[in-house]
Amino acid sequence: MSKKVAIIGASSAGLFTAHLLARHGLQVEVYEAAEPIKPPKRTLIVTDHFLRLTGPLGADTVVNKINRFELFADGKVASVRLARPDLVIERSALVEKLVEQARESGAHIFAGHRFNSMELNGGTLRFTVVRNNGNTQLVNGSADVLVGADGAFSRVARTAGWPQRKTLPLIQALVKLPKDMSVHTTRVWFLPEETPYFFWLIPHSSMEGALGLIAEDERLGRLALERFLRKKGLQPLEFQSARTPFYSQWVPYKRKIGRNDVYLVGDAGGHVKVSTVGGVVTGLRGALGVAEAILNGGHSSELRALRQELGIHRLIRSGGFSQDHYARLLDLVNSSVNHLLSWRSRDEARKLVTQLFLKEPRLLFLGLRGLVQRAIFASGR
Repeated sequence: MSKKVAIIGASSAGLFTAHLLARHGLQVEVYEAAEPIKPPKRTLIVTDHFLRLTGPLGADTVVNKINRFELFADGKVASVRLARPDLVIERSALVEKLVEQARESGAHIFAGHRFNSMELNGGTLRFTVVRNNGNTQLVNGSADVLVGADGAFSRVARTAGWPQRKTLPLIQALVKLPKDMSVHTTRVWFLPEETPYFFWLIPHSSMEGALGLIAEDERLGRLALERFLRKKGLQPLEFQSARTPFYSQWVPYKRKIGRNDVYLVGDAGGHVKVSTVGGVVTGLRGALGVAEAILNGGHSSELRALRQELGIHRLIRSGGFSQDHYARLLDLVNSSVNHLLSWRSRDEARKLVTQLFLKEPRLLFLGLRGLVQRAIFASGR
């Protein structure tokens, strides 16, 4: 196959797409604005599905394994032991490994090249990137396929006519682990008066971990995090932050420009679980799907499956639980559904939700109550 593919953005999803296409013999070029390609460090937690996608490469980025979750809400505590441990990874290490893999597969990677524009010229999709080498200069390129992997504020998406996505701030602080906390346990606190999501504390070494939250507003989120740190008697060693896409609906992953195709992948394509705002595994799945579509004339069973998965997470998120809902949920976790949660991960949402409702119908009742309450709140009544 002689297709030439240009990928804008050396994100994990963009680099994985480059590897998948280059190993099938396509001409692949990756353009990344940063030089060197070394994103800021950020501690991330993923399910074991990460290793099914990345194999030995992903295993080299794992810094810790989590075999237990402790959940807190309204004075109640629930514990879930994971039969398949979660993995704590370092984002910068993952990107570094993916750069090596993409190059070994035959992709050409150009650092210090920022995407500027694209247009159709004589039936050929042409684009320009700005090269920052002391003297800024425009570099012209052409491709049969252009892939936007340039993050939540994707310039490719905006230039090709996709709507701007809403983003949410992720804020976390590195802290010394509490003395009573196991290095293989993650703690989660549900405090809806502070955040509509949750607080987490994820150990990334025997001594330190990342305590953070997803917020609706960055300033208020930072204040909420600082209050929580004081409440727990923890001192921040450093802060980490990012903006992550808010998934509200599935957006078509491909647009036609003349005879050429433009795709979006990863954060640029909104491949993020809205229930947890996690996008590593779903971004890699998006890369697998986009590569499949490019190789198969636009068809991808993986992207259809990912759309269903993200839709389930949107349904879960739409409930709008109160503190009382979370407390009742923890009661159920401690009794009838604990074993199921230990075997099914959050990257198997369709199977997990179906089996949970069959196992414990009261979860469906709680979810419906949450939906009704959110509707009332939204209407101002």
